[in-house]
Amino acid sequence: MRILRSKISHLHFFRGFSTELKRIEYTKLRVAVPKESFPGEKRVSLSPSGVSLLTKNGISVLVEDNAGALAGYSNEEYAKNGAVVSKEDEVFNTDIVLKIRPPTTDEITKMKDGSTLISFIHPGQNKTLLDALTSSNKTAFAMDCVPRISRAQVFDALSSMANIAGYRAVIEAANHFGRFFTGQITAAGKVPPAKVLVIGGGVAGLSAIGTARGMGAVVRGFDTRASVKEHVESLGAQFLTVNVKEDGEGGGGYAKEMSKEFIEAEMKLFADQCKDVDIIITTALIPGKKAPVLITEEMIKTMKPGSVVVDLAAESGGNIESTRPGEVHVKHGVTHIGFTDLPSRLPAQSSELYSNNIAKFLLHLGKDKTFFVNEEDEVARGALVVHQGQLKWPPPPINFPPPAAPKEVKPAVVHAEVVMSPFKKTANQTLLLTSGLGSMSLLGLTSTNPQMAAMTTTFGLAGLVGYHTVWGVTPALHSPLMSVTNAISGTTAAGALCLMGGGLVPQNSYQAMAFLATFISSVNIGGGFLVTKRMLDMFKRKDDPPEHNYLYTIPAAVFLGGYGYGLYTAAPLIHSYAYLGSSLCCVGALAGLSSQKTARVGNALGIIGVTGGVGATLGLLQPDFNTLLQMGGSIGLGSLIGVGIANRIKVTDLPQLVAAFHSFVGLAATLTCLANFIREHPHFLADPSNAAAAKLALFLGSYIGGVTFTGSLMAYGKLQGILASAPTYLPARHVINGALLAGNVGALGTFMYSNDFSTGMGMLGSTVGLSSLMGVTLTMAIGGADMPIVITVLNSYSGWALCAEGFMLDNNLLTILGALIGSSGAILSHIMCKAMNRSLLNVILGGVGTKSKGTGQAKAIEGTAKEIACTETADLLLNARSVVIIPGYGLCAAQAQYPIAQLVKELQQRGVRVRFAIHPVAGA
Repeated sequence: MRILRSKISHLHFFRGFSTELKRIEYTKLRVAVPKESFPGEKRVSLSPSGVSLLTKNGISVLVEDNAGALAGYSNEEYAKNGAVVSKEDEVFNTDIVLKIRPPTTDEITKMKDGSTLISFIHPGQNKTLLDALTSSNKTAFAMDCVPRISRAQVFDALSSMANIAGYRAVIEAANHFGRFFTGQITAAGKVPPAKVLVIGGGVAGLSAIGTARGMGAVVRGFDTRASVKEHVESLGAQFLTVNVKEDGEGGGGYAKEMSKEFIEAEMKLFADQCKDVDIIITTALIPGKKAPVLITEEMIKTMKPGSVVVDLAAESGGNIESTRPGEVHVKHGVTHIGFTDLPSRLPAQSSELYSNNIAKFLLHLGKDKTFFVNEEDEVARGALVVHQGQLKWPPPPINFPPPAAPKEVKPAVVHAEVVMSPFKKTANQTLLLTSGLGSMSLLGLTSTNPQMAAMTTTFGLAGLVGYHTVWGVTPALHSPLMSVTNAISGTTAAGALCLMGGGLVPQNSYQAMAFLATFISSVNIGGGFLVTKRMLDMFKRKDDPPEHNYLYTIPAAVFLGGYGYGLYTAAPLIHSYAYLGSSLCCVGALAGLSSQKTARVGNALGIIGVTGGVGATLGLLQPDFNTLLQMGGSIGLGSLIGVGIANRIKVTDLPQLVAAFHSFVGLAATLTCLANFIREHPHFLADPSNAAAAKLALFLGSYIGGVTFTGSLMAYGKLQGILASAPTYLPARHVINGALLAGNVGALGTFMYSNDFSTGMGMLGSTVGLSSLMGVTLTMAIGGADMPIVITVLNSYSGWALCAEGFMLDNNLLTILGALIGSSGAILSHIMCKAMNRSLLNVILGGVGTKSKGTGQAKAIEGTAKEIACTETADLLLNARSVVIIPGYGLCAAQAQYPIAQLVKELQQRGVRVRFAIHPVAGA
């Protein structure tokens, strides 16, 4: 073995070859762009923008005098972008030579020893060229051999040129066709559209289809690969098929050779199409072989006089039997176009695309600002034809890592979808209605408390209003709607006020609990409405007309002043009507947040409603002066703190602030229920028959408040980044949650049947602890992306907790607002889940019902990310006919709503159709 290695080393030495990995720093690298010597070639391998890309990386670029003249690039443009305009001898005496057409033997001789060539080479068809390259100490990369893999798409010069060839083929056909492409109705009569058949659905074929459709022709496409059908139809063309079921999918983006039966069927199809269409464009190629003949001369004879055929495979033998490569001629009344230089007939565009391919390929070959040949890189190895005189073509096949072994999956039993009969559908609806009405009758038979009946009526009607209020909400307003309902749910302060007392400071435990509940509820009220205002302000534009929302203080003053006068004159029903007015204002708040035009009015109505509700509660209680100071102090201090927090927080943090404020509602509801039990326990003992409903309400309020409190804190933590956004799955989490729920049910049973104070407090304390833990276990299994839905669900929970307070305290205001918030939050959650094609149960229970938790190997990220500069983006927008803007977190973080609004205005003035695509869950 040692002797063999020695002989090989001596052999390489005598041939003058070096097997060392040659590295050249970019600052020392000289790249040349010679003038193309092929007759009639107008393209150039590197455009001025390509020169700029290389020189910015420190590479020196030499361009032969007038190399880009035929493509429309002057020497001055190249010099302006950093190139040195040189003579032919200087150009070939460089480290790397960039070309389009394969070099001649003379050009290879002119290249300096050890240099590198990057060009089209076609090694399978140019044995003479390969011999010339291998007989010298040179390296050559073939742009036509770049492997067709995802990360090499940006280097794919074949596709770039095919794209131009397809476009130019349609232009040439239109030039030789004697009629319009598009159909027209004129005073002289009706002109039918041209019918175009494109054979081959590769890059060139799809480009031809798109161009012909853009010119108004009726286009049909054919390809042996079934996967092409979707692409053809997406361009508005008809995809033709044959009866033989065979897929022609081959390797490297080409189709394979088909069976005899399939070929016979497609030839019959082509023969029929020739009698009908006006223009045929063929693009079928088989790598390394002569192009297949698809259109025979007999078929040409059946075409209408004046028809045109364009053969993009002419250079490889042609798909049309009567094609003459490089020529245009008329035979049997049909114009035949056999140009082999279609990309060169659009030299500026072709040069620009090819320049982008070859410049980025050159930079890919290097690393850390150094050029070298890395045979370990699959892209470089695939394109490498000759390395320092050694033949490297054909390259070894690319070995992709084997996919992870899939888990054994039992075949799923597929059940045929059963269409529900009209009878069964109606029966289900009537059964649901029967259950509802039957429940009403059952309550009527068992209930002996008239106040309970009146409260249930109020609850039902308010829930119905909330149900219908938010169905039409704009997705962009989901977040402000959540914020305003959260602020309204702060009316838990009204329930806590009913339990306060003791003068300037609380005198016992339940009064202290009530004081704390009022304080934290007020934080939520003050901060919640300001958060809503700041969210809505994000939609304001600089040229919007001025707003005069301060005028809403007039109806607020009339409402509160009228209530104050009624209180002074001891009007018997003033409290009821004050509650009604406050409730209607809160309904108006939710309805107002359903539209951009009325959103700010809705926020103002919410403030009036909550202020009126709290004021009416104080008027109903008529506390002594010292207690009133305590109440005012807790409300005022809490509101100021809430406003201060909401005013200082960044706009991007407003959604998580809503979740944080919402936790206060849950805690306030829990404290209020515990305080009410302590105060009312003697009354429960005195009148057990009427205590059941109140006890049930306060237990449910404690339970819902606990879930809301910890669940909201978890949502805040995930949105703020304090906790991991990914879902955390506890072992047997559904069993844990089921056990926690069962524990709460057991506590409820014990609480309802026991009259002992210690037992009752123990059961309430248990449900607070269990429900709080349940809020953690449920929310931790939900990902950060689903937190908006979690917040709406918890918002709904807080509404039901408020309802429980209303039943517990026999308070219409709390019952109405609770039912309103509970039902509207539930519907909003349903809307969001439907937008995500998921069920509410699936979200809340952390993906319950899904068959996989992603424990296998993650799917590899494939493809390339295309970078685009601001100037390119501007050009695309200026030339666009329709633009869709998808606002996301980045736009919010940059506070770019005003520049976007100006951009939209300017685009619309240019006649561009601009739309916004807003995710129904992400909202604003």
